[in-house]
Formats: sequence, C-alpha cells, structure tokens
Amino acid sequence: MARTARIERKTKETDIVLSVNLDGAGRAEVDTGVGFFDHMLTLLARHAGLDLEIKAQGDLHVDQHHTVEDTGICLGQAVREALGDKAGIRRYGQCTLPMEETLVSTAIDLGGRAYFVWHVDMPAAKVGQFDSELVADFWQAFAANALCNLHVNLHYGRNTHHVAEGVFKATARALRMAVESDPRLTDVPSTKGTL
Repeated sequence: MARTARIERKTKETDIVLSVNLDGAGRAEVDTGVGFFDHMLTLLARHAGLDLEIKAQGDLHVDQHHTVEDTGICLGQAVREALGDKAGIRRYGQCTLPMEETLVSTAIDLGGRAYFVWHVDMPAAKVGQFDSELVADFWQAFAANALCNLHVNLHYGRNTHHVAEGVFKATARALRMAVESDPRLTDVPSTKGTL
C-alpha cells in the first residue's frame, strides 16, 4: 500500500499544496518563494528518502514566518496521514550528523504524542535573507502536527548555514529510520496496541 498524502492549507496568510511519498527516491519539487528554505526542503527530501512536492504562496511582503511555519504544519500532517496506523514501522529514529565544523544530533519518536526539544543556538540571526530562528519554528510545527517527539541538539558549530543544514539533514535521516519497515514486527510498535 502506498504511503502517500496530499495536504492543502489555505489561510489569509498562506496557500500551500504539499504531497509526500514516504517510499520515494528523494525527489523534490519545491517552490515556497524562500530560496534558502527551498534548499533545506530539497535536502530533507533527499536525506529522508521521500518524494516531496510543495507549492507555497505566502505573505512574504510581511516576512517569511507564516510560509515557513505553515509548511511545517502541512508536512507534519502529511507524514502522519501517510503513516496510517503505523503498523510495521520502526517508530524511533536517530542520527548524529557532521556538517563540516558542525555536529548535530536528532532523535524522533513517531509515537502519537507531540513534544519538541530544541537545543540549537544559531550563530547568526540571518542566512542571506532567511531568518535563522525559523528553522526551530518549522520543526516545532512539524512535530506538533506529525504528533511526534522531536529532540534536536547542536553539539557545536560556527557557520549558521552549516548549522541549519546539519539540522535538516540529521532530522531527515532520523525520520527515514523511524518510518522504515521493521522486518521483525508487523503490528503497531507499542504495547498499547495503537499509536
């Protein structure tokens, strides 16, 4: 059965159409109007091994916040929907990833409860025109809507671009592990019998 989902979200601030295939080949067709964010989403698709299509129009004349946060909401909803009852998945994933001088660790639990822990101090407020604090806002929105525990820790890093990229890549790799099929289990990975 295909693990896919399509989410449409339209508000007075944003208009987003997002599709995800959890069993894809890492392909991305992304257009949010925010160049650095598109770069991060493309990395996310590649390293999570999922196919991702996003078309987002937002109130960029105000700032980038609504576009970035609402995309996180949509991606979280799409991942949750695509997983269905979560039978046979690994559920947990983790990755410690180097990005040149930067080292980031991410751990994820797709257990049906939202919790977000962010221990990442961005070295600079901006990467080009991108507000670096929006990286946290994106992942918080994702965790709240995917209903997952997501813990992200920066061990060290000097370059803000590398820190953001390390976060996206490490989280992508952790997500890839968590959504993978577990060949030893076919039921829901919980003693409760449901997630």
